[in-house]
Amino acid sequence: MYRIGLFSQMSKTTVKTLRYYDEVGILRPAYIDKRTGYRYYTSDQLGALHEIIALRQIGFSIEEISQLMKGEQVMGVLEKRRAEIEKEFYEAADKLSRINHYIDEQKGSIAMNYKAVIKELPECMVYYKKMVVPDYDAYFEMIPAIGREVLEANPSLELAEPAYSFIVYLDGEYKEKNFKVEFCEAVDQAGNETEAIKFKKITRTTAVSVLHLGAYDKLGEAYAYAIKWIENNGYAVTDHPRESYIDGIWNKENEEEWLTELQIPVSRK
Repeated sequence: MYRIGLFSQMSKTTVKTLRYYDEVGILRPAYIDKRTGYRYYTSDQLGALHEIIALRQIGFSIEEISQLMKGEQVMGVLEKRRAEIEKEFYEAADKLSRINHYIDEQKGSIAMNYKAVIKELPECMVYYKKMVVPDYDAYFEMIPAIGREVLEANPSLELAEPAYSFIVYLDGEYKEKNFKVEFCEAVDQAGNETEAIKFKKITRTTAVSVLHLGAYDKLGEAYAYAIKWIENNGYAVTDHPRESYIDGIWNKENEEEWLTELQIPVSRK
């Protein structure tokens, strides 16, 4: 047997740590001298200590190690920790990819007019209308008309807070004329539907968000940046992009102040 000091040297573990492991019950001394209180360990306990150290180094808590030592829910504890490590790994890889992309931007190899962030688009109730739009200028008449039709059928309907309206392009390609869209506006509850306007719940989704400041005819630059960012950072597009209108003709006279958020649903590859 070895006194705690010598066992500490052999195992490269501090005496304080060995005493703590004794207190929490994951590594008891083989023998304690009742007269002196000295703790003694055996060489056989080096293996048990090495297992504890190994588990600590991969992030297990003392409580989890105690469960493992007792044989309680061994696979459950191990699988839980594996899932945590995998999550940490993917989060670290995601951050590394983003910082590499940011470095490229700072070096000037990528246009710096935009920045992309990952955000969670919340679940919400929306009224929506699918329609064919002759050109982008037609929005200024068609969208207010939708609002008037909804209000006439639902006088007490309230918009969601914060306000959230967006357009989804359904053609699967860029078109300047006669393109199919779905206009959505978030509301506090489902209401009375009309022949053309319906209600539905939009599920929560992860999206790449890019802000575009200026006229709508320059939105193609924001799309190009967002798609490049998605490709460079290991994401895949999972649904149609959304254009969410934050500031526009209704509250900003100068089109250079119009603010649009491009939201592209994605998942990790």
